[in-house]
Amino acid sequence: MASKFLPSRLPLPLNSPRFHRLPSTNKTMIPIASFSSSSPSASSVDNSVRKQEEEEEEELQEKVAQALTFHHQTKHGFANYARGPRGLDWANQPNPFRRYISAPLLPLLHFPTNKPIVAVTDDAPLYSSLFHSLPPPKPISHSTISQLFFDSLALSAWKTTGFSTWSLRVNPSSGNLHPTEAYLIAPPIQSISDSPFVAHYAPKEHSLELRATIPSGFFPNFFPDNSFLIGISSIFWREAWKYGERAFRYCNHDVGHAIGAIAMAAATLGWDVKLLDGFGYKDLEKLMGLQFFPDFKIPSRPIKGKFPEIEFEHPDCLILVFPNGSNPFDVNYKELSSVVNEFTNLEWKGRPNSLSKEHICWDIIYRTAEAVKKPLTIQKGEFLVDQFKSSGICSENSYKGFTIREVARKRRSAVDMDGVTVMDRQTFYQILLHCLPSGKGEKHRRQSTLPFRALSWDAEVHAAIFVHRVIGLPKGWYFLVRNEDHLEELKMATRSEFKWEKPEGCPDDLPLYKLASSDCRELAKRLSCHQDIASDGCFSLGMVAHFEPTLVEKGAWMYPRLFWETGVLGQVLYLEAHAVGISATGIGCFFDDPVHELLGFRGSKFQSLYHFTVGGPVLDKRIMSLPAYPGPSIDA
Repeated sequence: MASKFLPSRLPLPLNSPRFHRLPSTNKTMIPIASFSSSSPSASSVDNSVRKQEEEEEEELQEKVAQALTFHHQTKHGFANYARGPRGLDWANQPNPFRRYISAPLLPLLHFPTNKPIVAVTDDAPLYSSLFHSLPPPKPISHSTISQLFFDSLALSAWKTTGFSTWSLRVNPSSGNLHPTEAYLIAPPIQSISDSPFVAHYAPKEHSLELRATIPSGFFPNFFPDNSFLIGISSIFWREAWKYGERAFRYCNHDVGHAIGAIAMAAATLGWDVKLLDGFGYKDLEKLMGLQFFPDFKIPSRPIKGKFPEIEFEHPDCLILVFPNGSNPFDVNYKELSSVVNEFTNLEWKGRPNSLSKEHICWDIIYRTAEAVKKPLTIQKGEFLVDQFKSSGICSENSYKGFTIREVARKRRSAVDMDGVTVMDRQTFYQILLHCLPSGKGEKHRRQSTLPFRALSWDAEVHAAIFVHRVIGLPKGWYFLVRNEDHLEELKMATRSEFKWEKPEGCPDDLPLYKLASSDCRELAKRLSCHQDIASDGCFSLGMVAHFEPTLVEKGAWMYPRLFWETGVLGQVLYLEAHAVGISATGIGCFFDDPVHELLGFRGSKFQSLYHFTVGGPVLDKRIMSLPAYPGPSIDA
């Protein structure tokens, strides 16, 4: 019986589960346990050096403490939601499109999207084929750069009903608010720029806004031939307008979605991708031309008013795109940082447009964003690029023969599930095989499969799965272990009555375990803020991160990266669902600690960071779809 594992104090459903009004409640700071540190002995280090090291260690601990405080303060619970607006201020809904006014606009090419025009070609291979091997790399050109953005970050459609019109994008976003911005840093490209350059991607126009030209030696001196960079940044205000304090989580989900979308689109062109994670926050800021945003003074509490400086962009990460099969190469971050430091002297074009007239500042977002900024990693040596690993196969016939462009551009976030559609067990297993970080037949830990190979750390995120409608598989709770080094730790951390046994017909190289058999549809719904969508699909899941130990070991800057990993995993689930002919959606609203109580987790060793559901969508026939390009002349 599911009731055996129900978290305590499970209430009746709330009235408005999805677009709830979040109560503004005063919260106390969560006390954080102190961390142990070993101090150098006085005999080996003089007092001044020892004091400096102790101060640095204390600062690192304070940053981890701030990340943990934010995480606990922004949890939803049955009794209280995280703090947010008491309604939606439609008059100040942020403009979803950042533009750099007066910057030269460089149009990109468009590509066919509808059958029978779309065929399986070198430009649009079958979706499932990319998990086995990458095609030969194409040269960098106006066409290939256009295709990369068209199939990853461009608009995918417009929707309209009544007096409302809004755009959709290839990359998913919480609430369709799209806090994520992208920048292309590239060598000269014919028909785009005769000089190496930095440009902002404008998805509504599917164009590049030229921000600056950069020194000619930048790419030849530091990167392999036929490579370029994509920078990702976030505008927290776009998400906080609707979701309040919890928005920082959702912004980082969306960074992960974007990384996954870029990795898949690049693979279509035979390009590999990898985070250049040695760079520090300041390097990224200068490289993308974001240092010119006015400094934002963080208030001591949430306040409302006119704060145009709150619309700044927070630089998140830098992605190196390069030909697959490239020979190993060196990345000297110290020298690179020195060169990038001079980017402040470049002639930067354009000024950012205004997004809203008035704002609400949720101070803890900006305090936490400061704490999790990554410093420069001073290192020199071979840039680690793992050999491409094929994902496991158990049911290739589950896929409907769609090209990668069809899957990526037709992807939609389901609003409701039909509660009827069922999935074959082999299809379920095949989807999960593509969610694994390592190659078939390997122990899963290192992230070397598509698109997880873009990430620079070992897998830290697992999946606790609610199976609802999978033919041949009992309803119940299952667990996908994505880093098998964590298996024994997970068994010790979860309920003693969980079985941890392989389900019937499960492939040998799929580390999936059945925990308990039960009809858990109502439970899944209640845990996901009483949303039917969590119970009406074929399965739903919570993404569970190896949490506090990762932050303590590696640093507070891993906090957003754990969410990035969930976003990449979510992107795979979106694409897999559409590739087998159904749909999916991410669920950011869930009751954090009741999920942990269900699983038996205590403390912060493991935390659920993102929920997801996969199933048959319910289509709203009142809503009309319009082509992405040319779209209406509004900033909807």
